[in-house]
Amino acid sequence: MHRIVIVGGGAGGLELATRLGDTMGRRGQAHITLIEKNRTHVWKPKLHEIAAGSMDMADHEVGYLAQSHWHHFTYRVGQMTGLDREQRLVKVAPYLDDEGVEVAPARDVPYDTLVIAVGSQSNDFGTPGVREHAMRLESAADALRFHQRMVNACIRAHSQSEPLRPEQLHVAIIGAGATGVELAAELHRTTREVVAYGLDRVDADKDIQLAVVEAAPRVLPALPERLSTATEKLLKNLGVAVHTSGKVAAVSAGAVHLADGRVLPAELIVWAAGVKAPDFLKDIGGLETNRVNQIVVRDTLQSTRDEAIFAIGDCAACEWKDVQEGRGARDHGTGVKIVPPRAQAAHQQAKHLLKQLRRRVKGQPLQPWYYRDFGSLVSLGEFSTVGSMMGGLVSGMKGGSLMVEGYFAKLMYQSLYKMHELALHGWVKVVLDTLARSIVRRTEPHVKLH
Repeated sequence: MHRIVIVGGGAGGLELATRLGDTMGRRGQAHITLIEKNRTHVWKPKLHEIAAGSMDMADHEVGYLAQSHWHHFTYRVGQMTGLDREQRLVKVAPYLDDEGVEVAPARDVPYDTLVIAVGSQSNDFGTPGVREHAMRLESAADALRFHQRMVNACIRAHSQSEPLRPEQLHVAIIGAGATGVELAAELHRTTREVVAYGLDRVDADKDIQLAVVEAAPRVLPALPERLSTATEKLLKNLGVAVHTSGKVAAVSAGAVHLADGRVLPAELIVWAAGVKAPDFLKDIGGLETNRVNQIVVRDTLQSTRDEAIFAIGDCAACEWKDVQEGRGARDHGTGVKIVPPRAQAAHQQAKHLLKQLRRRVKGQPLQPWYYRDFGSLVSLGEFSTVGSMMGGLVSGMKGGSLMVEGYFAKLMYQSLYKMHELALHGWVKVVLDTLARSIVRRTEPHVKLH
């Protein structure tokens, strides 16, 4: 059978593996293999909720072994490290457990068609001290680590007899894009709920301080200015310190140093400014990559130097044709507008590639993919949701956008996650899981306390 190997089990990779398994895999038309270094999947736009403690990861994670068994594809744990294009082999590193014991050896996985969907990671732009002193939200493990440190910081402050240090219980979030803003809003609520569970020596309004630092002149620079202004006003009303036009010069233990000389003391520092594809992708197997390590692809999502290799999601640099004023697209120094690294892009690419891989196995020509920008939505927790919906989603609007806020925007935001769940599980399981979560939520704390 034709061997289709997908590397990366994020939003695009897991959706593609599931749908290919349900069709070509189940019918014996192709053998589908998913290579992923993690054992479970969590939708990446939900990481800020896990970090803040407003979502219990155990209720939302998807086990790759179970998913592969139910949907007729093969899951192999491991991380891609190299590529042999002549032999058509994916190089996979040995997988070690937390104690350093080898679970799976290094191996080569053969393919006839390869889809690379390894996502993205934070880009610190070489800022001194970021690697050593700032946390990132690149994975579920990162989010859990931040949450545990946040809860421990509250318990430590409640237990100690001496006065709080200047940086103690201060959180600095570097980057006021969607992730940074969403995390700040969620933390404002969850930190207060945590201390309400018996940590009465901590004054949430006085002791817990949140700060957001953004190099651009305003928060949410990718959204229309009116929504950016409204979001900044809401954050300030919550007591979040917003530092716009604040370029970070360095990060040290317990402080963020800005280029203008200001120093922001903070016990917990989160870097949420900028993304890039994983470093191992740089010129991997001789493929064309850009300066942020993304694999350059054609409009068919095939790499420019190998028709058997595709790339989707954040790790793919695909030209955005029919760009309207360049909204949301990013220029990586080549002068070409590319599709922005968003979950909606990965979802659209996986859906398109499902049909195209069937055509490839049959020897038929591939059709081009065109990105449809449905806009951006940013959740501010229980306080609000803001965003812009593009003309492709709003009937009667061509080339324009509709700014949305409040309850309607919140419903639209929640629907994005439901679309992802539907792609993985189908209607029956999504309805039952949603009902079960709503019932359990009535009997448990609304914030994770451990």
